[in-house]
Amino acid sequence: MANDVEPALVPELLITDLDASLAFWVQLCGFTIRYSRPEEGFAYLTLGDAHVMLDQTGVGRDWITGPLDLPRGRGINFQITVEDCSTIAAALREAQVELFMQPETKWYRIDDEEAGVRQFCVTDPDGYLLRFASPAGRRPVVR
Repeated sequence: MANDVEPALVPELLITDLDASLAFWVQLCGFTIRYSRPEEGFAYLTLGDAHVMLDQTGVGRDWITGPLDLPRGRGINFQITVEDCSTIAAALREAQVELFMQPETKWYRIDDEEAGVRQFCVTDPDGYLLRFASPAGRRPVVR
């Protein structure tokens, strides 16, 4: 991270296959392995200031609170801010990964301004919904 402060929240996603997840998260989405424990089916990944841990179920210690039906992560999406989300979308398309939501530019009201975001959504191999977003500027709210 730019300021060398560890994030206060780092999601740990239970996955079914570490190799398949690393191929998706690292090779296609551009994350870097910060460190890993392959013998435990674990990897800590970063992309800019975004941090995520991947933990393969059944390999090490698992904290499972209920059935792990696929797709996993229902009801949540992880927004990952990147400089240019179109590069990641292109890599996913090239690998014939279907996007959950095609790239769009969306404006969100924040008080008296709107923040523009170029974004798309994709699911990882276990069904976790990822929303890659790039800033598209700010503008005054039109009333």
